[in-house]
Amino acid sequence: MTSFDEIYGLPDPRGYFARLGPYAYQTPGHAQPVFRALAGELAPGRRTVIDICCSYGINTALLNHDVTLDELYAHYTSPQASGLTTAELAARDRDFYASRRRPDAVRAVGIDVSGPALEYAVAVGLLDEGHRVDLESEEPGEGLRRSAAAAGLVTITGGTSFLTGRTFARLFAAAGRPLPVAAFVLRTHDYGPISRCLESYGLAVERAGATRPQRRFTDPGEQRRAVAAVTALGEDPAGKESEGYFHTRLHLAR
Repeated sequence: MTSFDEIYGLPDPRGYFARLGPYAYQTPGHAQPVFRALAGELAPGRRTVIDICCSYGINTALLNHDVTLDELYAHYTSPQASGLTTAELAARDRDFYASRRRPDAVRAVGIDVSGPALEYAVAVGLLDEGHRVDLESEEPGEGLRRSAAAAGLVTITGGTSFLTGRTFARLFAAAGRPLPVAAFVLRTHDYGPISRCLESYGLAVERAGATRPQRRFTDPGEQRRAVAAVTALGEDPAGKESEGYFHTRLHLAR
């Protein structure tokens, strides 16, 4: 896949939306109703959602606020936003999200390796906590352990391709129990090893039948590689990757 690493180390989300907009990146929008429904099922005392690879808190913006992904694209790529400093944008965002906060909002905890993205999401109120940690190679700190113990759901929309069962094993150890995991997984990626890890904790992994477009390909070479990858995994690219988009599928473990 084409690397977009540079957009995650910026001091605010404007570069994220400006860079991904031309490729119609849309997975958080597809995840919004799913994550809201799952969060609505959380028991009292478990109303904490942990978002892995959370970047600027996009998933929790959509989960906890009356806003759509298209509105976020417009918000961050508008002429008004382009003329602001990061501090001015953050001040505007605090009001923007506070005015759209849903009465059923849950406590939001983010995990990412990008300090600037986490700092922004916490500063504007999208995340109650942000933890800069790579659970593939590091143990969770005490703060994350406390939050994991109160969590009822783990979400992820972009990052399973870079993760293994180690991340989930460390998170479950911190929580003291397995947690439900809702993951939107690219069809180019074999989620089998992670599924087997989750099943080893007694979770049942449901694989949704329908797929959703993730983003357009950046060039023909990326498309050829994606078609080859999904074909190698026994999937049919017709009408999906062959039509110019990566596709994702929900995998729900509970």
